[in-house]
Amino acid sequence: MKRPLQVTLLVLSGLGLLHASLFTDLSLRFVKEGMRPMLVASGVLLLVLGVAEAWSHQKPAGEDGHDHEDTDAERHVDAHGHDHSTVPRIAWLLFLPALSLLFYAPPALGAYTAAREAPKAVTEQRYFDPLPATSPVPLTLTQFTSRVQQDHKRDIGGRSVRMTGFVTPAKGADGWYLTRIIFTCCAADAQSVKVRIHGAPALPADTWVTVTGTWHPGGKLGTSSAPAALDARTVKKVAKPVNAYTDALPLF
Repeated sequence: MKRPLQVTLLVLSGLGLLHASLFTDLSLRFVKEGMRPMLVASGVLLLVLGVAEAWSHQKPAGEDGHDHEDTDAERHVDAHGHDHSTVPRIAWLLFLPALSLLFYAPPALGAYTAAREAPKAVTEQRYFDPLPATSPVPLTLTQFTSRVQQDHKRDIGGRSVRMTGFVTPAKGADGWYLTRIIFTCCAADAQSVKVRIHGAPALPADTWVTVTGTWHPGGKLGTSSAPAALDARTVKKVAKPVNAYTDALPLF
């Protein structure tokens, strides 16, 4: 790979990172919001390196009118006659991710991913504040699951709740899943939290909805035998949130 192409790769990578993290919200498909400044800084650094690399090698031509930048004296040849002055051809593959950030971002994680993994285990919780008097009660999917399976006071029983997520088809004909995918750091550690929805037809996969309903009885409420499930009263389509990879409160 010649020097101009190396410079081009640095510049394209920098522009791609800035495009994904500074000028659009594409970076939120891959990393948490808090990592955005680091991506911006990385994009700026790559651009600076690309410009510096191009500037540092602008040498005047020799007295004979030819550029001696790549003379044999500057070529690195080992004892076996192998030339190590160029980058391996496999480095060309680095252009693919650089170009994809600019022209074709990979699709966001969604129902396809969530349907193929077990739901995220909720953190053990012993104390729960009383539910507010408002009805329906806005909850995250994690909060609802924790209340159903760990709240020994069983305050969630009979209460109308409202949650937001995207549709994930379920195996069999009995309901579908309201889902959220959560990033701890980035897409590599993504986990899903799911609540099974009964009593309402499933919309197409990955459709974002707000569901209102009551807990679907099963097992013993307040223990791990109770299912994280809801009898839906209303299902309303909503816009996908900008930062979709958090378990946030419902969209209104």
